Amino acid sequence: MSDDKRDDKREAGQEDRWTQGPELSPEEARRAREAQAATSPPPPESAEVLRERQRLAQQEMLDRWIGGVLVEQRRTRRWKLFFRFFFAALILASLSATLYSLFIDPGAREPERQHLGVVKVHGVIDSESPASAERIIRGLNRAWEAESAAAVVLHIDSPGGSPVQSQRVFNEILRLREQGDKPIIAVIEDIGASGAYYIAAAADEIVAAPASLVGSIGVIFASFGFEEAIEHLGIERRIYVSGENKGFLDPFSPVAPEERDFWQSVMDTTHRQFIDAVQAGRGDRLADDDRLFSGLIWNGEQALELGLVDGISSLDALSHELFDELRIHDYTPRLDPFERLSRQFGRVAAEWAGVPSSQSPVRYQLP
Repeated sequence: MSDDKRDDKREAGQEDRWTQGPELSPEEARRAREAQAATSPPPPESAEVLRERQRLAQQEMLDRWIGGVLVEQRRTRRWKLFFRFFFAALILASLSATLYSLFIDPGAREPERQHLGVVKVHGVIDSESPASAERIIRGLNRAWEAESAAAVVLHIDSPGGSPVQSQRVFNEILRLREQGDKPIIAVIEDIGASGAYYIAAAADEIVAAPASLVGSIGVIFASFGFEEAIEHLGIERRIYVSGENKGFLDPFSPVAPEERDFWQSVMDTTHRQFIDAVQAGRGDRLADDDRLFSGLIWNGEQALELGLVDGISSLDALSHELFDELRIHDYTPRLDPFERLSRQFGRVAAEWAGVPSSQSPVRYQLP
C-alpha cells in the first residue's frame, strides 16, 4: 500500500488494527473484543428461533394458568373439608347434648334426701325464651312428682313478658295446688315484676329480698308514629288491607280517636285479667291501696307492707330454715344448645327478612 493511501486512511480514522496501532496484551485484546461485541448490533434471529421463543412463552403462560387452577382447586377442597368437619362436629355436639339431657341430665335424677325442688324463671317470659311456659311447667311437674322434694320453689328473676305464657304457668300452679298439700313457694331474687309477679301470685307463699323489685301490675304496649317523618322525607306509604281496621296499628299511619279507644279497651281488659288473677292468688293478704294495680313497682320491704309478699327471705335462707343446711335441687329442664342456637338464628333471620314477630304486642313487662 502506498504512503498516500496510508495517510488517507489515517486521516479518515480507519487504521488496520493488525498492522497499525499500539501492541496489546492478550487480556487487553480480549477486553477490546468484548467491547466491540457489546457495541455491535446483534445478528438478526432466524424464523425458527422466533418460533421456538414464541412456543416457550406460550408454554410458560399455560403452566402459570394450570398452576393457578390447581391452587384454586386446593383452596376450594380445603373449604369443603372445613365445612364438612364443622357440620359433623355440630351434629355430634347436638346428639351429645340430647343424649346428655335424656340420660345423664342431673336435673332428671331425684336426690334421696329431703330438699327444695327449684324451678327457675329467669329472663323475659316468652315462648321462644328460656323462661317459656312449656319449660317452666315441665320443671314444676318434675319437682312436684319428686317424693323427696319437701317443697316446690319458683326462683324468679324476671321483668315479665308474655301475658299468655304467664297465664299458662299461673293456671298450672293452681292445678298442682289442688292435687296435694306440697307447698309451692315463689322466691323473688332481683326482680319479680309484671308477668313474673303474675306467676308468683299463684304460689302458696311469696318471699323476696329487702331490695328486690316487686309489682308492676299493669299492661304495656309501646310503638312509634312515623307519619310526619315520612311526609317530611317525601315518602309515600302504601298499605292494602281487607277489613277497614286491619292496619290500625301501622306506625306510618295516623291513629284515629276510635282506634285509640278500641285499643285502650283491649289493654284495659287484659289489665283486668291480671288484677283478677292477683286477687285470686293473694286474697285478703293484699292491702287496701289503690296504687297496687297502677303499674307501680316497689322494693321488698314496701311490697311486704302492701301484702304483695309474705316475708323477707331468700332461697338459701329457706333451705337453712327447713333443713339447717343448703339442700336445693334444680328441676328446670336443661336447654338443648343446638335448639337454642337454631331458634336464635331463626329469629335473627326473620328480623333481617322483615317477617313479623309471633310475640304479642301487649306485654306484662317492664318498659
